[in-house]
Amino acid sequence: MEPVLQTILGAVPQATAFWLLIPLALAIAVAVAALPRGVRAPAVPVADDNRYAAELEAAAAEAAETAQRRRTEWLAAQTTVDEAWQAYEEASEAARRIAAATAFPLMSRRRKPGENVHRQRYLHRVATELCRSRQLSIAQLADVFAHRGWNPRLHPVQQEPILRNAVRAFRLEAYRKAVERERAAWRGAEAAAETLRTLRADAAAARLAGPAAETAEQHWWTEQWTPAELHAAV
Repeated sequence: MEPVLQTILGAVPQATAFWLLIPLALAIAVAVAALPRGVRAPAVPVADDNRYAAELEAAAAEAAETAQRRRTEWLAAQTTVDEAWQAYEEASEAARRIAAATAFPLMSRRRKPGENVHRQRYLHRVATELCRSRQLSIAQLADVFAHRGWNPRLHPVQQEPILRNAVRAFRLEAYRKAVERERAAWRGAEAAAETLRTLRADAAAARLAGPAAETAEQHWWTEQWTPAELHAAV
């Protein structure tokens, strides 16, 4: 009887410890389940020993922004060219239509007193309205008021095709200027893209070579220039 009693008394501490561990394990499980998923310990920043490659990569990132901006400007210039050509075609069609409508000569008659003044005022008024609506240039309007290449005594019907031809000439000149700006924007976009390709290639080569391959000149270069200045210099 005594051995059995001793066995029971000896197992009591073990059972007590077991039952105490169960709530502790449950508490730990609940605490772990309450933690937000996906939470990770913050990464410890690793020092980049390849300073030359890092500078080139930073310059390449800025060059990418510049290349994107230049490409956007080029696309906008292309849109301007298309709009300028459309405006020229409309002006050309209007000039042809007016020329066909006024092809027949007017009957000659004696002019009334002051009629030449009215004709001149009509020419000045219509030319001013066309200039305000950006269909004539300031230089063309000045020629109208100075009567350089313009006859203010012509009948308004005769003035109309001349005015429309002037509008067509203005639209054609605007189209040519738009083409020049588009070509300049394209050259700028190509230059920016070439700079970006060069910087990315140099950065990749420097990264593959590792920091041990940096020369004293490259160390001096990275110490003297910021990423923005490095991009501008390259």
